[in-house]
Amino acid sequence: MQQDRYLQPHQARQRPATTYEDLLGDVIERAFADGIHDLARLVQRLNDSGLATPGGQPWTEALYRKEMATLAG
Repeated sequence: MQQDRYLQPHQARQRPATTYEDLLGDVIERAFADGIHDLARLVQRLNDSGLATPGGQPWTEALYRKEMATLAG
């Protein structure tokens, strides 16, 4: 019998996460746990957290999309 194979997220990493990536992930995870699933409220939660974008600007929906694309690449 063949076992199902799956990829654990940590297996796909090319390098350890940065402190910024860890903090960003923590804010996003807490937002989801609090029932926030729409982009506008997620962006507001990021701004409320005090975690700025890498460029130091407040989060916007466009900057969030750009940052997620950058981190996924």
